[in-house]
Formats: sequence, structure tokens, C-alpha cells
Amino acid sequence: MSKNNTIFMLRMLVLRRSLKGSDKLSEYVKSPLNYVGGKYKILPQIIPLFPKDMTSFLDLFGGGANVSVNVKANQIIYNDNNTQVVEILKTIKEISTEDALKYIDSLIQEYNLSKENADGFLKLRSDYNKSENKNPLMLYTIICYAFNYQIRFNSKGEYNMPFGKNRSSFSPVLREKFIRFSEELHNKLILFYNSDFRGYDSMKASRKGFIYCDPLYLNSTATYNEQDGWTEKDENDLRTMLKSWSVQGLKWGLSNNIAINTTLADWANENRYNIHYINNSYGNSNYHKKDKSDKDIKVLITNY
Repeated sequence: MSKNNTIFMLRMLVLRRSLKGSDKLSEYVKSPLNYVGGKYKILPQIIPLFPKDMTSFLDLFGGGANVSVNVKANQIIYNDNNTQVVEILKTIKEISTEDALKYIDSLIQEYNLSKENADGFLKLRSDYNKSENKNPLMLYTIICYAFNYQIRFNSKGEYNMPFGKNRSSFSPVLREKFIRFSEELHNKLILFYNSDFRGYDSMKASRKGFIYCDPLYLNSTATYNEQDGWTEKDENDLRTMLKSWSVQGLKWGLSNNIAINTTLADWANENRYNIHYINNSYGNSNYHKKDKSDKDIKVLITNY
């Protein structure tokens, strides 16, 4: 079979799976953070592939928490190396939904925020960057009015996304999304951590625990993490950890793109891991691929 025919058959397979699960998307809670590479749209495809009997869940590269907030486990551990994002999520979890909305609304009123008022946005962004004790919900409010709702910081740690003129706002739809997400966080036992993923190398997990990994793709750079990226060393360290966890009898899943990460499929096959092909439809995933060709094969690799 030719390479083109193989690619075509894979795309037909993931399309059928996507259509089968698309009507269930409304059952899932969506994060109010527009995180690059967020997995909300493919939750109906990946969550059914997770172990049915897991009691604990570790989201090693948690991002916007779309996966963490929707899994069913007695204990959920969220981890990410983006300090500001972790603090936003922790704050939403720790304070009441009502108090969070009151604070956001007070900022909108104080700075006269709207889709047209660039000056108000820039003043709020400046005040946040200059403040010594930064309120995570202040940053969240800025993000709501930023271009494409994106999260990005410069080398000084300052939020530097431009104004989202005529597009971005804390709209009624986003408010409802925030409320639903906040209430779901309050109903779950979720612990939030801000660590490099290698800190979990010697983690003693339950045999009924499950580790989910959704790192940056090798050979790509996400806008929210332009200063660090994902290196060959990061990739190799993660693969070493995954193999170690398999030896320990721990179950894990790895989301990735085997067209961009060109050695990953061979690695998975060599170790006899399972490759589940996923249809992907990101709306605002601004990955800047080194390979500009039309190659996009998303997968969930599992060791069970």
C-alpha cells in the first residue's frame, strides 16, 4: 500500500471515530482558558480509552485542565510548569464562584473593558505587570480581552499579548463556561502542582492510578511557552520515564502527533505500546511547525 493511501485510510478512521463521539461533546466541561493544544474537542475520543478502574489520575502537563476537570477518579493531580496558569486554576478552585465573578466584574467596570477599549486593556495589563502581589484573577481578566484569548509572557515574565479588538471579551458565553468550570472544580478533589515533569520520575503511584501526558510536540513551539519550548532532551527524558513506569506496572497515556514527532511511532512499536489514532480539530492552536506540509496525525499512545 502506498504512503498516500495509508495516510488516507488513517484519516478516514479518525474521522469515523470523531463523528461517533461528536454528539457527546456537550457532556464535558470546557476550561475557560483558551489553552494552546487544549484537548476539549477530542475528550469523547480519549477519555473512553483511559482505564475504567483508575482511582487516581495524574495530569502531568495539565495546561487548561480540560482533561483533569472531566476525568472520574477519587483523586486528581494536576501539574504544569506554567506558574501563572497553575495559580489561576488554584484560585478558581479555592474561592467561591460568586466571589470570583464579583472580582472580575469589578475590574471590567474599573477599567471600562470592552471589545473596543484598547486603552482600558493596556492600562490593566500594565498595572498587572507592575504589581508586586499579582492576583491570578486579574491576569485571567486580561486574558479574556487579549488577542485570541491567548497566554504568553516575555523573557521578563510580563504578560505581553496585544488587545483582542472587536473579538475578545468576558462574554455571556465565557461567563457561563467559567461558572460551569468553577463549580466542577469545587466538586472534585483536585490537587494543583507547579513542577517540571521530571519531578515525578520516582513517583510512587497506585497500581490503579493513571498518568496522562500531553507535552508540547517535538519540532514545534507553542505561543504561551516560546521561551522554553520542548527539546530533544525533554523528549528523551519523558520517554525514559514512560518506559520506567511500564516496568513498574503503572498505566499511562501519551497524546502526541506522530507526523511532527517523526520517531515516536517507531519508538511505540518497538516497545509494543498501543497507538490509538485520534481526529483533531483545534480552533486556535497556534503551533508553528518546522514542517509546513499538511501532516497532522494525532494519537494517544498507551502501554496497556
